[in-house]
Amino acid sequence: MFAKPQDMFDRDAEWAALARFAADERPGATLGVVSGRRRQGKTFLLDALCKESGGFFFEATEAADPESLMRIGAELGQYTGAAFPPRPADWHEVVDGLLRLGEERPVTVVIDEFPYLAKASPSLPSVIQAAFGPRRDERLRSRTRLLLCGSAMSFMGRLLSGTAPLRGRAGLEMVVRTLDYRQAAEFWGVRDPRLAALLYAVVGGTPAYRDGAAGGRAPGSEAEFGQWVIEHVLDRFSPLFREARYLLAEEPDIRDNALYHSVLAAVAEGNATRGGIAGYLERKSTDISHHLSVLEDAGLLVRDVDAFRPGRSVYRMREPLIVFHHAVMRPEWSRLERQGRAEQVWQDSQRRFLGSVMGPRFEQICRDWAQDYAPSDLFASPVAHVGHGVVNDPERRTSHEIDIVVSGNDAAGRRILLGLGEAKWQEPLGLGHLERLKRVRELLIAAGHPGAESAKLLCFGAAEPSAQLRSLAAEGEVTVIGLDELYAPRA
Repeated sequence: MFAKPQDMFDRDAEWAALARFAADERPGATLGVVSGRRRQGKTFLLDALCKESGGFFFEATEAADPESLMRIGAELGQYTGAAFPPRPADWHEVVDGLLRLGEERPVTVVIDEFPYLAKASPSLPSVIQAAFGPRRDERLRSRTRLLLCGSAMSFMGRLLSGTAPLRGRAGLEMVVRTLDYRQAAEFWGVRDPRLAALLYAVVGGTPAYRDGAAGGRAPGSEAEFGQWVIEHVLDRFSPLFREARYLLAEEPDIRDNALYHSVLAAVAEGNATRGGIAGYLERKSTDISHHLSVLEDAGLLVRDVDAFRPGRSVYRMREPLIVFHHAVMRPEWSRLERQGRAEQVWQDSQRRFLGSVMGPRFEQICRDWAQDYAPSDLFASPVAHVGHGVVNDPERRTSHEIDIVVSGNDAAGRRILLGLGEAKWQEPLGLGHLERLKRVRELLIAAGHPGAESAKLLCFGAAEPSAQLRSLAAEGEVTVIGLDELYAPRA
């Protein structure tokens, strides 16, 4: 096993999995696929693995096939110490050359930005499939540990799926995800929970945004947060100013950028259902099915199934910076880009920021807490899933939207309800919120929903709750979770 570099933040699980893959002494070349959106640290991770294990690292660029063949041949020659750099005629020769690297010992080989090569040479996945044939002598004699890496999520997701040539060939499939809300706070060095939540709602958990775009500096306090956003996100000369547009443009399956941006804008405006998005765009639902699927494959949208009505689902944007772009920046793009009025736009956008950015992101932080950080004794059984749901109330002719629905499994493997939660960023929580949760629990009990009788009631709030709610929490009638609890270290 290889020691993780001291300057690498977190990524313990990813490093351990990659180190096991690279150090495997068994005969036979193996293949792995590593993906993740740009600026999550994939290249840093894999480059460190190659340096630690003495492997070969090749970073592809957007280039014609002959140039890429010449480059990888030259770098292979340099790696092996050949007197003359090899000039491979095609990718068959390259892949066979990579297999020969591992004839004496396990050798890590990384091809970064693999989609660039496959775009110029669409047959390349099939070439690798043939080279990694289960009975091929060259593969059996080799202990090359080949890792294909890419940022085009839709392309990388299809690499091992369905009838793709490499399906069944990979021994490792890894998605390098963004840091979660707690990891992001630690990475940025922010100890104030409220400031950490505000910062996460804008830049999320993408590591490169700290050192590359923000100059390694987080706002020092909540009072400095607005000016920090003006300087590092809204300023037209800031690297983050056009970042949301670049994230969309990087996906090869996205060709009509304008329509995809409109779909994301619809979601940012609160149109979360397929029909709502189609109505916002004045199109039929069938007209946007493909666009929604592409955005899901790219990791920009996620579809959440209603916990109480499996046939109903809503869409939400996964990347906070894209939410911020569509809620705050896109409606004011002319003022920001042409006139440079970042300070004025920020002042005018406070209502949109709090309602369309901060509120939904806080709800997701609360769901993440329930899924990953809630005390083990809070619920009756381990948490299996956390989502949202809508419960109809026929007697009162209304419906109740529940921000946090916590579910688990009983001894027979049946899904049971563990908790119901309300999340508010601005509004102080009080008895009215608790009464609504009680009413929903009564409706679910009457409907015979498994586990409803013992489901915990949870109130998540960034503001100080009412004294009455605190009193009921002390009596065990409700669990109140504030920012301190959301960001408290795990016991």
